[in-house]
Amino acid sequence: MTATQFEMTSRGIAGKGASFGNVGQYEFIRGVLHYAVDPKHPDSALIADMDLAPLGPDGKVHFSSDIQILKPINARTGGSLLLDIVNRGNRTALTFNSPPQVAVTQEPDLGNGFLMRHGYTLVFCGWQTDVPDGGIRLNAPEALDATGQRLTGQTYQQFDVLKDTRELLLSDRAHKPLPAADLKDPSAMLIEREWPDGPARVVARDQWLFARWVNGHPVPDATHVCLPAGFQAGKVYEVIYTTLGATIIGLGFLAIRDCAGFFRYATAAQGNPCAGTTDRAYVYGVSQTGRTLREFLYLGLNLDEAGRLVFDGAMPHVGSSRLGEFNFRFGQPSSNALRNVGNIGPLTYAETRDPVTGQSDGLLRRLEAKRAVPKIIATNSGVEHWWSAASLTHIDAAGTKDVPPPPNVRVYALSGAKHGPGALPLTDVPMEGVRQQHFSNTLDYRPAQRAALYNLDRWVRQGIEPPESLVPRIADGTAVRRESLADFFRSVPGIGFPKALPVRRRLDFGPDLGRPVPRYPAEEGEPYVVLVSAVDSDGNEIAGIRLPDIRVPLGTHTGWTMRHRDIGGEGHFMPLQGAVVPFARTAEERKARGDHRPSVEERYASKEDYLTKVRQAAEDMVRGRLLLEEDVERIVVDAGRRWDAFTAVGRPVAELARA
Repeated sequence: MTATQFEMTSRGIAGKGASFGNVGQYEFIRGVLHYAVDPKHPDSALIADMDLAPLGPDGKVHFSSDIQILKPINARTGGSLLLDIVNRGNRTALTFNSPPQVAVTQEPDLGNGFLMRHGYTLVFCGWQTDVPDGGIRLNAPEALDATGQRLTGQTYQQFDVLKDTRELLLSDRAHKPLPAADLKDPSAMLIEREWPDGPARVVARDQWLFARWVNGHPVPDATHVCLPAGFQAGKVYEVIYTTLGATIIGLGFLAIRDCAGFFRYATAAQGNPCAGTTDRAYVYGVSQTGRTLREFLYLGLNLDEAGRLVFDGAMPHVGSSRLGEFNFRFGQPSSNALRNVGNIGPLTYAETRDPVTGQSDGLLRRLEAKRAVPKIIATNSGVEHWWSAASLTHIDAAGTKDVPPPPNVRVYALSGAKHGPGALPLTDVPMEGVRQQHFSNTLDYRPAQRAALYNLDRWVRQGIEPPESLVPRIADGTAVRRESLADFFRSVPGIGFPKALPVRRRLDFGPDLGRPVPRYPAEEGEPYVVLVSAVDSDGNEIAGIRLPDIRVPLGTHTGWTMRHRDIGGEGHFMPLQGAVVPFARTAEERKARGDHRPSVEERYASKEDYLTKVRQAAEDMVRGRLLLEEDVERIVVDAGRRWDAFTAVGRPVAELARA
């Protein structure tokens, strides 16, 4: 096997010894999985710079992954393995358990135990090399030239500044930066924009440095960029420079493949603690790793080197229509800017032709040729439709016709949801350092995710097909241009409409094999057509999975919101966040505001009436297999808490104004 050894470093009982129905107790295992891959295998040719990788005495390329495992102590045969493509070194698949957040360095909190009750073995696999210390990471070699020297070349960083500062780390999210090769590089460029798609202004080279700002002075530093005059909140900055050192980041894709293959197929004698217990494997990726999973599928890597199927099912979540900086020289996997190569070509699941470039492509075409397509359930929130054109997973690049997914794929829009699951309290500060103009969206879509995983498992095990795809469609008029909704949202007091960022084609860099190093600044083409769900008279989305928050609403929920003036860029689209704008409590309050949305008292006779309608909506979704029966009571309880928050008497005047 290409995974040659699992080096276990710790093992103990998980969940404070809790037992989960017939499954029993779980154990938590940490370790390192070692790989040795054949650089001449056809799949290895898909990995950028594989031909420049150092070889071991066996002629193979060696690397390793940090691994964490949650598995039943008394696991029996017939179980399911769920591989978590960890997001920036952090566990994500436990979201199905709705747990409190726990640092990845700590033992995981098992939350409501959903995955445990269903007997899943969870494997958390390191695939990214530059994550901060303590994260679950990939340890991979650097590419070297023919003389054994490190590589140099151009790279790019974009910064969406939230507060005034004089220095910025050359990285995204405090990851290991790509250092400047020459602190005095005259070809390096700093670009300033008033907004993400605004005109570019080149900052004179003598006005900025590769340095840190220490005690009022710049101190040379290859990992930071310094602007003594100050980077300003609300503006966008881009740095183009030459870096040194090219880790072969595409090996992360082989780690995903071979990690799952090892824990699925290897024997106990080969050091597999899961040996003989799992008959099928699923893979989950969220946001960044939803894009990673999409690219894994695009590369066609669902067979191991022995030709065995790796994953029976896949769940790319909030990955939109994009790929990422996962497999080229000097790539930065955490980068999420719309100008990066994640937008090299949005891909529908079925093959289509881009009328601008003339190229035909589809996410699954290589897997279809290999007859190795897993069952797929893909989910996206309103954010992905409004911000990064998730419609391009099921609508053609011209925005003129629907492209139904293949029979083994389901695509669902989570109506009115933001990027991550929402929660109380009502606040306009969804995370530290970020402030938006609206209350943060409170819609928690995790019950729909649990139902989707349950449906995927039944689809693989028993051939029971999930509900049909639920997305905005051109054919039924539910897919509309986002600009067409501006007048409606501006007509509601306290909502407004964002200055949205176009999703532009990149004409200088393609997703084909043997990817070159991209050029910077990017050569961009005309924007893609961005289509979103039409809305009802309350401003809530019509298409997709409409959870009880949308079916029995207390406000307008959106997959977009705008920056608050406190962080600069007032009125501009805020990526990844969403809004909830509560209804007025009474008809009198509604009329005073000039709000045409009926008030809470005009909709529901009482809190009990509201909760009855929520229960009915949830039970209807259970019958439609979009929710699980076990979640109904939790949904009703949570709805009661939202009623109390949305209708609280004596809310501060400022909150009422925003509401």
